[in-house]
Amino acid sequence: MPPAPHVDLLHADASLIVVDKPPGLLAVQGRGEAGRDNLAARVQALFADALVVHRIDMATSGLMLFARGAAMQRQLSMAFARGEVAKQYVAVVYGEVQGEAGTIAAALAADWPNRPRQVVDPVHGKPSLTRWRVLSRGDGQTRLGLEPLTGRTHQLRVHLQWLGHPIRGDALYAPAPLRAERLLLHASRLVFVHPLTGQTCTFASSPDF
Repeated sequence: MPPAPHVDLLHADASLIVVDKPPGLLAVQGRGEAGRDNLAARVQALFADALVVHRIDMATSGLMLFARGAAMQRQLSMAFARGEVAKQYVAVVYGEVQGEAGTIAAALAADWPNRPRQVVDPVHGKPSLTRWRVLSRGDGQTRLGLEPLTGRTHQLRVHLQWLGHPIRGDALYAPAPLRAERLLLHASRLVFVHPLTGQTCTFASSPDF
């Protein structure tokens, strides 16, 4: 019997599971044979009742939350929908960003001829909001802390491109993606109220870049 696929498990209890996803691994099942290996399948091999609550891009690393059972999935999904889950990311972007903090408010829509790309579309797009702050800058790049206040597809990647500072290594939205071996975007922090205990749960993960 082959060994079970690796899962970087940070927390598991009767209600929920928190794991650290590596870059380059699908969050959920994709197309064809290659899509069979994904984080959800790996977690479900350990916890048969694990269900996906939210997703992060294949190229992004970092924290993902799973529910145990359908009832808990509904509760946690509703918490995400109501904006009750605080999510923070770390990214390294091209260029030295001016200012120390700010907010990006730019509506996003699918770029249908060029799927899966998304575009800023003030007419047909859905409202999208991202807070950012500078962590460090130098050598023609900036390390940012990011907080998406909405959960649109590719939101952080498109917002930063629109700001003029695409994330390094972004094969969809940045020039010269080979200047980084991977997308330099990491889901670094999750904060939410545990649906059973009522206690505030905080999980953190440091990027490897």
